[in-house]
Amino acid sequence: MRLLIGIVCCFCLGALTAVAQEKQTEHTLKLSAGQKSPSATLADMAWMIGSWQGNALGGEVEEVWAAPAGGAMLGMFRLIQKDKPVFYELMTLVEENGSILFRLKHFNPNMTGWEEKDKTIEFRFIGKKDGLIHFDGMSFKPESKSAFTVYLAIEYKDGSIKEEAFRYTRTGK
Repeated sequence: MRLLIGIVCCFCLGALTAVAQEKQTEHTLKLSAGQKSPSATLADMAWMIGSWQGNALGGEVEEVWAAPAGGAMLGMFRLIQKDKPVFYELMTLVEENGSILFRLKHFNPNMTGWEEKDKTIEFRFIGKKDGLIHFDGMSFKPESKSAFTVYLAIEYKDGSIKEEAFRYTRTGK
């Protein structure tokens, strides 16, 4: 009887997890409202430490990630089109509530912010599946020690959502 109850509980838990992780685009997932992020630490993302370059959004992109310190990793992003900066991002990966959270702020080339002063864009950790590290609306696919792809679900003003791929290779170190 206990075995049957255990099997039923595992089946129900699996069904709840599947519902909580809805497919948003081909490579991204989203959490259902109220769903809690699973356990994770910055060690799960430490492979990103260093400098990366690639192409996306019609231009050249660059990300630089610092090693964890004080419970956070700090990152910088920039998009260059026709030899001019289009925008920048300041990003953090932080350990929070037993999991990790990706936060960012956008800036124009003159460093004026897109988001309100006390607001950030947040991507909650969802988990690892099929070689991808999923956050809510964004996934990372480590391909080797020198390459990875970020898949980002971008929502447009008309409500449509399109997936954009950022393909990076390691530079320098």
